[in-house]
Amino acid sequence: MKADITTLDATVAGSIDLADEVFGLEPRADILHRMVLWQLAKRQAGTHRVKTKGEITATTKKMYRQKGTGHARHGSKKATQFRGGFKPMGPVVRDHGFDLPKKVRKLALRNALSAKAQAGQLIVLENAAFEDGKTAALKAKFATLGWNSVLVVDAELNEGFARAARNIPHVDVLPTIGANVYDILRREKLVLTKAAVESLEARLK
Repeated sequence: MKADITTLDATVAGSIDLADEVFGLEPRADILHRMVLWQLAKRQAGTHRVKTKGEITATTKKMYRQKGTGHARHGSKKATQFRGGFKPMGPVVRDHGFDLPKKVRKLALRNALSAKAQAGQLIVLENAAFEDGKTAALKAKFATLGWNSVLVVDAELNEGFARAARNIPHVDVLPTIGANVYDILRREKLVLTKAAVESLEARLK
């Protein structure tokens, strides 16, 4: 499939052939869903926990005699029913991540790229060089191009472009090695430089 090559000045600088095995698949929602769940699960810290009975600071002296009081039998102030007692079966420190085969992850990335191409939300940029490094200037160019929510992927990040883009809301800039399904889907448009297209095709074919 062919795609026009755009410049930051909103002009067309030729066209490029996109590999059908990377950008021309029929998107599968189930694969994309599995991949997004995998990414979000890996991001969870899993550091939530409660104190166990051995970590509670409270007296272990028997509160009152066993029989004859008319009250329930208790032996420790650490019991769950008392204020300050331990919480039974509470959360513990753990890893929320789970395994997902590498083939499925690569397939999901191809599906995400194909979904953007099929929806007409894939833009090929000649290059992402912007030596000015000024946020206002780059934001004006984005406004001219009609880019409001966008992920820009380049083979090697241009320092001036990355610095200018980092303060623009709803704009992410990533190297090709960091391109992932979640970030592709969460932005309205996906902008790939020519170098990024070549790098992704070499990685995913």
